[in-house]
Amino acid sequence: MSGSIGFIGLGVMGEPICRNLLRKSGRPVLAFDLAAEPLARVAADGATATTSIGDVVAGAQTVFLCLPSAKHVMSVFESILPAVKRDQTVIDLGTSDVGLTRSFAKQLADKGALWIDAPIARTRQAAQDGTLSVMVGATAEQFAAVEPLIRHFATDVTLCGGTGAGQVTKILNNMVLFETVNALAEAVAIAKHSGVEPKLLLETLSKGSADSFALRNHGMKAIVAGEFPLRAFSTEYAMKDLSYALELGAQAGLDLRGAALMRTIFQETIDKGMGDAYFPVIAKLIDPSGFPQ
Repeated sequence: MSGSIGFIGLGVMGEPICRNLLRKSGRPVLAFDLAAEPLARVAADGATATTSIGDVVAGAQTVFLCLPSAKHVMSVFESILPAVKRDQTVIDLGTSDVGLTRSFAKQLADKGALWIDAPIARTRQAAQDGTLSVMVGATAEQFAAVEPLIRHFATDVTLCGGTGAGQVTKILNNMVLFETVNALAEAVAIAKHSGVEPKLLLETLSKGSADSFALRNHGMKAIVAGEFPLRAFSTEYAMKDLSYALELGAQAGLDLRGAALMRTIFQETIDKGMGDAYFPVIAKLIDPSGFPQ
């Protein structure tokens, strides 16, 4: 077990992250996923394919999780808790519910193990390139212990505060992203109907105060290009993350009208059968005539 890495969840982001750990960490990697294809691919790259979550936990000192939602994390946690041992560390790379995160950390702490929230940001290409941004909830000492491993797949690694602070920061990152992408979709729709070429519009905005990561990536590469692939960050996943933000707002007694409007927009997009598409597909809701059918 000493020094070995476990990796559970080889999806769109998890597979390239696991591959970077394989290539750069110099440590044995034990991998698990319910899907046979990505498991076979990382095994071909040198990982040890396992047949259960328990096998990963039994053989790894540090276990990474890269799962779609709190529901999936809860399911996996049920297998982790009875198998985890003192001094093991579990690092959750997904965006998840803050209250659940703190509950998981407490339950592992009671067994002498450690749960760290370290949700990831940026694109699949960044996951492949090892240039993700990671927001970590941990003590300074815990952060110092895990940061070198995380830097095998991330260029920006930020200690955001104690347990759950990484999740809070990532949830708010996504809330701002969603609202920004909606503004971009509205701007592109107006441009199309007002005689301004959308690509030129966003290229021009990128030179001024409206510039953003969302503009250069979600705006240019998805909305302007009309590319909304299914194997990407879907509208349903976006809705899930937005619900976490609205829950935090409600707990704080805040009226998040912009986020609430985004919830309506996402729900309408899902209701029109676009829940599985990359979430900038909300542009089709705003301007259905602006995209080829």
